[in-house]
Amino acid sequence: MQRDYTIDGNALIGQSGGPTAVINQSVAGVIIEAMMQKPVINIYGSLYGIRGVIDQDLIDLGAQSADTIDMVAKTTGAGLGSIRKSLWDKTTGDVKAEDVAGVFDCFKRYNIRYFFYIGGNDSAETNLIISRNAKKYGWDVRCFHVPKTVDNDLLVTDHCPGFGSAARFVATAVQGIDNDNKSMPGVQIEITMGRNAGWIAAASVLGRKKDSDGPHLIYVPEVEFNVDTFLGDVDAAMRKYGRCLVVASEGIADHIPSLNLDEGDKQFGHKQLSGTNEIGEYLARLVKDELKLKRVRQDTLGYLQRSFPLAISKTDADEAFRAGMSAVNCAMNRMDAIMITLDRRGRGREYHCEMGFTDLENVAEPGKSKEMIKPLPEKYIAGSNNIHRDAFAEYAEPLVGGLPERCEWERIRPRPEYD
Repeated sequence: MQRDYTIDGNALIGQSGGPTAVINQSVAGVIIEAMMQKPVINIYGSLYGIRGVIDQDLIDLGAQSADTIDMVAKTTGAGLGSIRKSLWDKTTGDVKAEDVAGVFDCFKRYNIRYFFYIGGNDSAETNLIISRNAKKYGWDVRCFHVPKTVDNDLLVTDHCPGFGSAARFVATAVQGIDNDNKSMPGVQIEITMGRNAGWIAAASVLGRKKDSDGPHLIYVPEVEFNVDTFLGDVDAAMRKYGRCLVVASEGIADHIPSLNLDEGDKQFGHKQLSGTNEIGEYLARLVKDELKLKRVRQDTLGYLQRSFPLAISKTDADEAFRAGMSAVNCAMNRMDAIMITLDRRGRGREYHCEMGFTDLENVAEPGKSKEMIKPLPEKYIAGSNNIHRDAFAEYAEPLVGGLPERCEWERIRPRPEYD
């Protein structure tokens, strides 16, 4: 949306949803670019997302030293603190008037004219609600959504900051788990994040160099998960390879009626999937009981995937920073109610990314965040239990970076010195 004029005032930055390894790079990008713009008088940070706005719990980011900004940018996790809080009441089908009023009370008190909210699907929804209510509360504020989600499931954008580093963690972790499983063969089951889309689970395929490498089976929520089929898949892999490494997205839980998971986040209606071993334990127990296999192990990679310092992708960090800068540039170009997009140019070694933008309405709608999800495309999915490695690698490798090399001994038998 284009406005007719710029406006002088302060900027406010907030972070929302699951942290990532590079989310603070986006904050730094906003700060550094905003400091150079005359319409921006000062820059504040909201502690713990929209809750900090409502409570007027802010810090002065404009007063931070250059060294602090640089070091926080390189630190994983949400430096301002994050939250899962909705401004939408799913019971009434309307905004939470008291909370929205609290947001604009803060904006007026601190003369906030530019609001930068860094997050995923639910954060885009929050930003859109604020934008749509600005006129009602008589306050001219420009809203900008800087994308962030390890799930990589925001619409319009080619990919999301945070995904490259999470994918790098999963790819290297599963590569290491595969080496372990080769050493002591059996069934190993790994559960990754990915509530609605299988992007993170798919990243586990990147470490596979030949057919016998794991993961041998990959399950994503885009494909119906059937318990009997799963058992047949594991049995077939054991017969073929003498072992089986399984990677499954947590989102397959929706296809398993017998799993009774906790409600988790009630504001957005999300069941608790990460931070619990129930899915992995269920599958491992099933394999033990039905296939009568003794060596069956399971892990849930859990929150390690999101903010692991040693898995930061350089491309991911650079693009997260540029996304923050781009949001400020859009603000200075009189835009409003938009999300920054990452637009892919080139392929393979020729890959580069340009920053674009789209109207918030193209990526969010209050009360419909579950419907506005970008699934893993069919072209990457191989049947009901795998991922096309080469096709997915062409997409993901530029975002992830190179992985550790791996090699095996050649099975050269010694010749006896004496017969």
